[in-house]
Amino acid sequence: MVTVGGDNPFRAPSPEPRAPSPEPGDLTQTTFHNKVIAGFWQMRIIRAQHLGMCFGVRDAIELAIDRASAAPLTILGDLVHNSTVLARLRAREIAIVRDLAEVKTQTVMVTAHGASERTLATARARGLDVVEATCPLVEVAHQAINALRRDGYHPVIIGQRGHVEVRGLTDDLDGFDVVLTEDDVLALEERRRIGIAAQTTQPIDKVRHLVALIRRRFAESDVRFIDTVCQPTKQRQDAAVALARQSDVVIVVGGASSNNTRELVNTCSRFCSRVHHIETEADLDPEWCAAAGTVGITAGTSTPDDVIDRVEARIRNGCLPDTRRDDRPLRARHPPLHE
Repeated sequence: MVTVGGDNPFRAPSPEPRAPSPEPGDLTQTTFHNKVIAGFWQMRIIRAQHLGMCFGVRDAIELAIDRASAAPLTILGDLVHNSTVLARLRAREIAIVRDLAEVKTQTVMVTAHGASERTLATARARGLDVVEATCPLVEVAHQAINALRRDGYHPVIIGQRGHVEVRGLTDDLDGFDVVLTEDDVLALEERRRIGIAAQTTQPIDKVRHLVALIRRRFAESDVRFIDTVCQPTKQRQDAAVALARQSDVVIVVGGASSNNTRELVNTCSRFCSRVHHIETEADLDPEWCAAAGTVGITAGTSTPDDVIDRVEARIRNGCLPDTRRDDRPLRARHPPLHE
């Protein structure tokens, strides 16, 4: 378990000063060698340039730990969609419930995915002290939808229907649509003015494709799109493409219910035929990496640093007992994502 100041089991130690960041698309490379009966081969284990916890998740976790150290705390829903993180929060006696009626502490926290004003008002009406851990980039999405509604646009959200973030974005709306596929777009009714925003963790190329489809289908309508996909998602998606193009096998580390992790799996699968989604190193199958020239690792935005480290160590130690490390950057060459 990695800690900072002896108190936070989610953040890796502060890094030493390092050289300027590589250009977009660069990969972090670790090279290992191993003899096999058939001869000698070299395997590379490479990490995506952007992977793992984003600032919104880190801030939410640190806020929960800070508030729980002062008074008993209940979180309304999963703070993030990662079982390791949730287990560590529960180990600190932080309660996690699904409904306000289950809250037994004075203080309740809203998750990083945000919540509707209706939910916040209900909590306060019950006399609860509400702590908002909403990611600032989710707040931007709320502001965008409110602006569209204020300007007379019918809100259309590109996202996963029923996802906690999407519920938070839509619960205050009288009328709206949620779309995720081309069939969903074909089912939309014609409107004079259509305003489009997106769940922050949707791949931007998928979002732009659906926006273009809506514009073609409703060519006579006033269609306005506000890009609310967050920068960490865009960075991890671009880095996943670069990684998958270079890899024989890709390991994606993240929660089973994490939308952004599943989207990383989908993106990597477009460019690599051997992609595996795991939550921890215990899920690894040594046969996945057998005879692979390059194994790539990426991770969702709620995956702790130490979990990623243990996954890499398991791959290295389970498949390659004789190892050496090479930290030279590997430049990935790939075309931009389709818009």
